[in-house]
Amino acid sequence: MIAGRLVRNDPAQYDLLVDEWWRPAGGFAALHWLAASRAEHIPPAASPDAVLVDLACGGGLMAPHVARLGYRHVGVDLGLPGLLLAREHGVLPVQGSVLGVPLADGCADVVVAGEILEHVEDDVAVLAECARLLRPGGTLVIDALADTWLSRFVMVTVLEHVSGGAPPGLHDPALFVDRQRLLAAADRLGLDLRLVGLWPSMREAVAWRLGRRETVRMRPLRSTAVVFAGYGRKR
Repeated sequence: MIAGRLVRNDPAQYDLLVDEWWRPAGGFAALHWLAASRAEHIPPAASPDAVLVDLACGGGLMAPHVARLGYRHVGVDLGLPGLLLAREHGVLPVQGSVLGVPLADGCADVVVAGEILEHVEDDVAVLAECARLLRPGGTLVIDALADTWLSRFVMVTVLEHVSGGAPPGLHDPALFVDRQRLLAAADRLGLDLRLVGLWPSMREAVAWRLGRRETVRMRPLRSTAVVFAGYGRKR
């Protein structure tokens, strides 16, 4: 924060926007859509003790999906207001940094790192924490914003000025993710990871904006140049 003014990517913004988390038509609407998309790539829990670690869990939007899949849901975040809200939705909250998660090696059957890699200066360090937390054979699901001119134009220049887009200042395009570097790091860390592009169904997005739908499905794209997801396992 500078002279009482929030700068781009300031984590304090999430504390100020805490009331937006569970508003399906609010400032975090697209995060609801992404949460549902992540859940499609998580297998049902193999046992009642299976653990899903949700990095940068915010207000806990993964909670209903994780409960349905049968995991114990552990949410890690820096922001206390979001964690308290997540706890109300059944998440076991852990306050801490995604760059140094205060959990044991190999504790997780699934790690989800959604919309966090583009908010840290060392995205590879976050990926290393994902690998450390996962047991062998465990599932990894990520999503992030690509380091491309198109992503900067769409996510910042356009969507920050459109109703229903990302709140202004939430992203710093200097931190958007280099996909090739991420894939190379994943291989070094023992993670088999594939990337796919994501974009909301435009037909459903129009219906949502008109109040005719409560949610919007994320569709896979060949291009990973704007929003992308990564699905993989620890070797």
